[in-house]
Amino acid sequence: MNVTPRVEAWREAGELVEIGGRRIFVRSQAGDGPPVLLLHGYPSSSYDWRHAFELLPGRRLVTFDFLGYGLSDKPRDHRYSLLAQADLVSEIVARYFAGEPVVLVAHDMGSSVATEVLARDIDGRLPFELERMLLFNASLVLERASLLIGQKILRSRLGPIAARLTNERSFRRSFARIFSAEHPLSAEEAADQWALLAHNGGNRILDRLIFYLHERVAYAPRWHGALRDWSGRLELAWAGRDPICTEAVLQAVLALRPAAPLTRLSELGHYPQLEDPPAAIGVIESFAG
Repeated sequence: MNVTPRVEAWREAGELVEIGGRRIFVRSQAGDGPPVLLLHGYPSSSYDWRHAFELLPGRRLVTFDFLGYGLSDKPRDHRYSLLAQADLVSEIVARYFAGEPVVLVAHDMGSSVATEVLARDIDGRLPFELERMLLFNASLVLERASLLIGQKILRSRLGPIAARLTNERSFRRSFARIFSAEHPLSAEEAADQWALLAHNGGNRILDRLIFYLHERVAYAPRWHGALRDWSGRLELAWAGRDPICTEAVLQAVLALRPAAPLTRLSELGHYPQLEDPPAAIGVIESFAG
């Protein structure tokens, strides 16, 4: 499938690296300060963080597409576990960070991967030094989240059928619903996001990719405990108009970690880094130091 000119420019600025026999798309930027690793959410890709490269031109940045997403390989018979995605984080760090402490920034599903990283650090099994972590809105306490009907169907027995029926029109309609009324999804953004999702048939495995919601239940004690017990610097940035990761989710996270510094992005929806890039990236710039 052809991608849009904007996505093509993004692809040309990055590279495909082989990890575990799979090709993973990585975008990196040289610069000063501690290196920052950016993790994306579901069902999008590292393209979500493109404005960080535009607005932080002097900062060392690395982001990548998780297996099954964006421009990375999308095997159809794969079990898309967040544990394996956390392994991928460690592989990327080993290749691009040269033993330096890592500043980790994550959003949505990427924030769940990040909690597994925290748990491994607590266990003494993390193969790199995690300096600090910033988590944007995510359904970190799943029972308090307001899942969309489409998400519920995809994680049900009807998931494979729903994935096969997903087309550009239905995707645009669903994706637009999680943006705030003040910052609606643009036609260009919708086209880019669909091109990345549909690249190599990714829209046909949406039911497999959403397996992580089951893991958020199965590993809840481990991941909630990591949020509570990790001794490093952890901050939150929360979009107030997110229809999925609502105030109820935020309060559940704060109940686990009451002292976590919080930046509220009150007028933004589920994708703050797309709705108001200067505001969201400004939080990262302040946090990274």
